[in-house]
Amino acid sequence: MSQFFQIHPDNPQLRLIKQAVQIIDQGGIVALPTDSCYALVCHLDDKDAVMRLRRIRGVDEKHHLTLLCRDLSEIAQYAKVDNRQFRMLKAATPGAYTFILEATKEVPRRLSHPSRKTIGLRVPENPITHALLEELKQPLLGTTLILPNEDEPLTDPELVRARLEKQIDLVIDGGACSLIPTTVIDMTQETPELIRQGRGDAALFGL
Repeated sequence: MSQFFQIHPDNPQLRLIKQAVQIIDQGGIVALPTDSCYALVCHLDDKDAVMRLRRIRGVDEKHHLTLLCRDLSEIAQYAKVDNRQFRMLKAATPGAYTFILEATKEVPRRLSHPSRKTIGLRVPENPITHALLEELKQPLLGTTLILPNEDEPLTDPELVRARLEKQIDLVIDGGACSLIPTTVIDMTQETPELIRQGRGDAALFGL
């Protein structure tokens, strides 16, 4: 049975943040609010947790999972970013964007796309997520909380609890989230490519 924490959306309680990080460190899967939809997250280095995450979402290794990072410098640790890309990322972070970039050796091989060696990365603008990342001191691995054979993400924490309490370890209630996922932009080529229009304004990238 999953635990259920009510965390203040603007001033997250440090005691609960620390408990949530402990659950993640112990291999737990957590549902948390972001600046777009609710997401499922786990520890970057926990192979079993990553496999559970993929099973719950019903996706294989070709589906890009996303590294939720604290800031731009952390993105640059896990992805190859040139000066041109850095300037564009700086204008759009934090925010509701997911960027597809070439992964560095810091990213476990099993997490990057098997043929393209790319990874999704983002810097969420959400106090709860940010507090977790600060306490964890490394990125979280995440994916939008859309269940198999469904088109809409789950955005109500009580509904998340009802649907997933036997499959995940913690639901963080930080209030309802948007139904609109992040805007996904592939930045691996010279010209950025819009993969999915979401909450983020693609015009920032000339798209």
